[in-house]
Amino acid sequence: MFQISNRLATIEPPATMEIARLGRLLAEQGRDIITLSMGEPDFDTPDNIKEAAIQAIRRGETKYTPIAGIKPLREAISRKFKRENGLDYTPEQTIVGTGAKQVIADALAAILNPEDEVVVPVPCWVSYPDMVATSGGKPVRLPVSAAAGLKVVPEALERAITPRTRLLVFNSPSNPCGSAYSEAEIRALCVVLLKHPQVMVLTDEVYEHLIYEGCPHLSIAQVEPRLYDRTVTVNGLSKTYAMTGWRLGYAGGPRDVISAMEKAQAQQTSATCSITQWAAIEALDGPQDFVAERRGVFQQRRDLVVSMLGEIDLLDCPVPQGAFYVFPSCARAIGKTAPSGRRIESDKAFVQELLAAEGVAVVHGGALGMEPYFRISYAESTERLTQACRRIQRFCAGLA
Repeated sequence: MFQISNRLATIEPPATMEIARLGRLLAEQGRDIITLSMGEPDFDTPDNIKEAAIQAIRRGETKYTPIAGIKPLREAISRKFKRENGLDYTPEQTIVGTGAKQVIADALAAILNPEDEVVVPVPCWVSYPDMVATSGGKPVRLPVSAAAGLKVVPEALERAITPRTRLLVFNSPSNPCGSAYSEAEIRALCVVLLKHPQVMVLTDEVYEHLIYEGCPHLSIAQVEPRLYDRTVTVNGLSKTYAMTGWRLGYAGGPRDVISAMEKAQAQQTSATCSITQWAAIEALDGPQDFVAERRGVFQQRRDLVVSMLGEIDLLDCPVPQGAFYVFPSCARAIGKTAPSGRRIESDKAFVQELLAAEGVAVVHGGALGMEPYFRISYAESTERLTQACRRIQRFCAGLA
């Protein structure tokens, strides 16, 4: 009889995927389901990027490429890091992967030894802890508090670091809570990191262009150059350029780390799709005017959702600074009775009952490391978001 490996036995499918699957099943039964569980922009990929891919196909750019990416793309990534992040990475200090998720997995494979500890602030993207575990590391969840704006504070980071700590995973703007760190906040964390030279940093910056109220995005290695040789800066095309299905992520970092990541990738997936790589050059080097336009739309949607959820007595919805998620607390709904007659004992039960009663799919906070909260993605049309919020209002009003 087949037995799954011990390493995978405790790993669950990502909650975002599971909620989306349940939503699809209900939709197939004829229900009108509004799925706000996925971090996927509803915008289309810009036409100039599509055209670059078409031209690459016509030129016959359809063969295997170097594992770490074609040279013109790695050069474009170097320019991007310099232009937007003030980071000097040579093309040889960059790597291209099949999505930022693979790039993160490559970095974990390159850095971690068995039982190395990785500090993961929570709430967090569902995959970080499990990716650490499947890489042989030990995820150390570092809770953040609402009082601190759902951000890591230096004192908590200091307490979380031990002699076994090898890596800090840092995500700003944050999925799921949309928190974005100021220069002063990053600098304070850097003071702690400088005291622990064995700790590297993996900074996930896929939402860098989605920060509101004019706040700038800053990279850790940009704020503190003394951490440059200990930082892997990860990014991708999915969120900014609405290229989720194209599957391309990239990173910059120390040359020896990037070389080790390339070795890991060579034995896993090999190179990224050649067509996507040529399209990515156009994404990074081409017109960027649409970025601000779409950010404005996302900010309007954020304000709409926060306002409508703010009308619900049972919810507490802070205003996120970035990304395209809100992360409300449903603590006052715990203990209430749903229209089904079932008692709501947790945030998971809350989102299950919301889906069953009103057809709105969201992600429970427990899956993201923090209860009792839930995550809403507002990467959806204004019309559907309005409908969803009205349904959530109706659902909460019906709790007894």
